[in-house]
Amino acid sequence: VQLQASGGGLVQAGGSLRLSCAASKSIFSTKDMGWYRQAPGKQRELVAAITSGGIANYADSVKGRFTISRDSAKNTVYLQMNSLKPEDTGVYYCYSGLRSYVGAWGQGTLVTVSS
Repeated sequence: VQLQASGGGLVQAGGSLRLSCAASKSIFSTKDMGWYRQAPGKQRELVAAITSGGIANYADSVKGRFTISRDSAKNTVYLQMNSLKPEDTGVYYCYSGLRSYVGAWGQGTLVTVSS
């Protein structure tokens, strides 16, 4: 398994969750990594991404609430999600790739935000 995701769950609106995505060293050190999410009945959308150099980008809908970070000692990328809203509900998929190209997917992890 190239990418191992964890950390989803059920939380009330306004709460927080942290997702983790552990990667092999080769992926972590050379690829962009991040998270897509897919809400019921909707297309998968990019939530946040971080380059191997640590440059982060976010979807407008999560700016100011989500923070993506990298831990090189653990070859792991984290997505800290604060002030969660019901519309953040969905299956979150970790990925690795380069710019818009997705080379590998992790398993999805379900995030449910109750109102």
